[in-house]
Amino acid sequence: MTTNDTTPVLTVPAEWAPQKAIWTAWPANENEWNGDLAAPRADIAGLVTALHAAGNTVRVLVNGAEAESSARVALGDAAELVSAKYGDIWLRDTGPIFARDAEVGAVALRFATNSWGGKYDLPDDATVGDDVARGAAANIRRFDFVLEGGAIDHDGEGTILTTRQTLLNPNRNGWTKEQAEASLTKAFGARKIIWIDEGLKNDHTDGHIDNIARFVAPGRVVCQAPAGPDDPNADTLNAIAAVLEAATDAAGRKLDVVRIPGVGLYRNPAGEISPASHMNFIIANGVVVVPVYGTPTQAAALEALRTVFPGRKVVGVSSCGLLGSGEAGGGSFHCITQQEPQ
Repeated sequence: MTTNDTTPVLTVPAEWAPQKAIWTAWPANENEWNGDLAAPRADIAGLVTALHAAGNTVRVLVNGAEAESSARVALGDAAELVSAKYGDIWLRDTGPIFARDAEVGAVALRFATNSWGGKYDLPDDATVGDDVARGAAANIRRFDFVLEGGAIDHDGEGTILTTRQTLLNPNRNGWTKEQAEASLTKAFGARKIIWIDEGLKNDHTDGHIDNIARFVAPGRVVCQAPAGPDDPNADTLNAIAAVLEAATDAAGRKLDVVRIPGVGLYRNPAGEISPASHMNFIIANGVVVVPVYGTPTQAAALEALRTVFPGRKVVGVSSCGLLGSGEAGGGSFHCITQQEPQ
């Protein structure tokens, strides 16, 4: 954990700040989904419906005529459809991170991509972020290092959560901790970086932070507790909580750490242990949409999050299709969305 007192040039609004729109994308490549587009599409329709019902503007990228026609049927007037080319739907990582500059206004921060460490090289994933930025009429600011949006979480006040497993992975930039912190300071005006060691087992992203710990207010963080004795991530979840409980933010506040029940042991249709997580929620205007998987702790997790977000409706939406199996899927609602602040 390192503090840097540099005055930030940019500010990245916290996710709970008022939003102009939420961007996501419609699954269009059957090869990326084991030939089954219906399951992830159903989950995204549930997400979009919940966001629209709370009054949010949702913009859904569609790649090709079939994707556009199927999205129009599934989503109706709940979303604006935007034609674009993209490899797959993981806009948290391939889209821009929106920030604000005091002089020029909205800025879309664009980073290099290397396909999650070279694992999933898909056409147009490197350029779709520019399409989103142009659609938002935001100034583009480019950085030459690799960074996925799901690898960092912001509190809106200069504190960033991240994991060593992702940012210090040799398959990304080959950074030392000091190099990573210098780059985050340059890009975001970060004043404090809180480092967690690793994420969930079998996470395709090499341990993205948005699947394990999230800021929910200044000085307040949510993470998960083991769901039971068979929870494959029990030790990891307890280690995450211990780091957070010992941490302070950029303002010097000791973090208020709220633990909610985790998903526990979840096997996908192929029988593999999957990185299912309630942490992959999306915070929007008036609502928090939480991925659920039909597990015994689901109701308790949603109720715990309702105490965390008293001013927003907390809605559980199935995300089993997005989680997928094998090389398909692997993420959830936060992974496929990017918020555009007001």
